[in-house]
Parts: sequence; C-alpha cells; structure tokens
Amino acid sequence: MQTDPLIHTAFYRFVRVADTARMAVALRELTHELLGVVLVAGEGINGTLAGTASNIESFEQALVEDARFEALFAGIDFKHSACITPPFQRMKVHERPEILPMGIAGIDAVNRRGIQLDARQWRELLDADDVVLIDNRNSFEHRLGRFRNAIDPQVGNFRDLPQFVEANAPQWKAQGKRIAMYCTGGIRCEKTAVWMHDLGIEVLQLEGGILRYLAEMPDGQVDWQGECFVFDNRIALDAHLQETPTTAQDVYASSPDEAWRLQRALRLAAASDDTES
Repeated sequence: MQTDPLIHTAFYRFVRVADTARMAVALRELTHELLGVVLVAGEGINGTLAGTASNIESFEQALVEDARFEALFAGIDFKHSACITPPFQRMKVHERPEILPMGIAGIDAVNRRGIQLDARQWRELLDADDVVLIDNRNSFEHRLGRFRNAIDPQVGNFRDLPQFVEANAPQWKAQGKRIAMYCTGGIRCEKTAVWMHDLGIEVLQLEGGILRYLAEMPDGQVDWQGECFVFDNRIALDAHLQETPTTAQDVYASSPDEAWRLQRALRLAAASDDTES
C-alpha cells in the first residue's frame, strides 16, 4: 500500500511559558498524528516532528493560531526537509527545566538575540578576513560537514563551548576580530549569543542555521562542504536538504571513536526523548 511521503519540520522559540503542563497537554493533542519530540520549558519550545504534508501543515497552523497558546508562537520559523527514511518511531512531548541546557545558570534568551544575518549576508561574511567563524556544534558534526573557513572548537558537547570561548575571547578582541557563529537550526547559537553578549562579546548569527541557509540558497554547495548531520534516523542531509546514502555503519567506520555519539542520536530518534537543532 502506497503511503504519503513524510515531511520533517524543526522549530523553536525562546518565549515565556507560564504553564508548561497546560501547554504540554495541548501539544500532545495536536501531535497525535505525528512522530518526533517537542520540549516545553519556562523559556520556550523546541521541536522536531515528521508527518505527512497535510498533518504537518495542520500542526504548524495550530501552533500559531490555537488560542491556548495566546499567540506566543506567531511568526515562528519552521524549517522543512524531505524524508526517505522515517526520522522517528514515536511521538513524545516533554516538560523540561530548559529547552536547551548550556550548563550555565541564569541565561535568559527570551526576547534577546545575537545579530541575525540572512543567507546572502552570511555568504558575504564567509570571505571576510576579520571574522572568526565558529561552528557551534560538536566535532563529530563538524567533521561530517561544515561551512568553508569555519573553525572547529573541538568540543564534545554544547556545554563545553563556554570554555572554548573564554579561552580565546581575549585574543579575538586583541586582534579586532568579529565573531560569527552557526549551528544546525539556530537554537544553540541563539542561546550562546545571549551569554556572550553578557560577557561583552557581540555575535553575528546565521538566522535559522544551516537548515534555513540551504533551503534559501539553491547553490548552497558553494559554501557548504560535506553533509549536515541530523539527530534522527536519516543520519545526514546534503546541500539540497536531501537525505544522503550515509548510514550509521559509514559513520562508525570513519569515526570509530565517535560511535557512541551516533548511537545516542539514534536512540533518541527511536525513543523521541530529546532534540538538538
């Protein structure tokens, strides 16, 4: 029996959520025909879902228009990509203390952002010689694919990035460098930019991350080298946001020391217990 193709959608927003339990109940109702995970916290929402085009459209419309959400998500950015492999095996909505833990207390990213650059502004930035271009993902993701001229902070976890920044910021300032940063969907950069701003460091951030850039730039392969790792069963996408032939076994063979990281990502996809975008 032929089934409709699946669409993947990724989204987040830092916003004040007064009653996370009430929001979680509403989200469970709206996602009953979808697969994936949505995290809800007092600082906002973070989700990755898969479903038919009509079911994804219905959910996205409800997230924006349902009166229970009090217009908190009006204008939220949904980033779509195609699926060959079903990305997730079940649907989960979780309440969490944070939608993106950074390991530092007191970071308030609600209504605060770094300096956002659109896709064309980002392309121009890639050739600037006064820019430190930081890949705000882990080294495993960086090795699989990256923007040209990006540096790898060589961190194993998002929580390790502050140590890298603190160690190098004095040198960047002394050299008069501008700091630019990107991640998969924008959420890691958005929280990092707020923390860095409080340290007196302004950050140029790729709006919408890699996924938005590749969606808007049909010749994205000019700037993007390799594949973009995604935290689901598809493993990786190419510069046209198409699922690649890369398999878990390929990654194991090329990066045996990082096998545990891929296994973790696939476990999360199977259990829908977390999301990183």
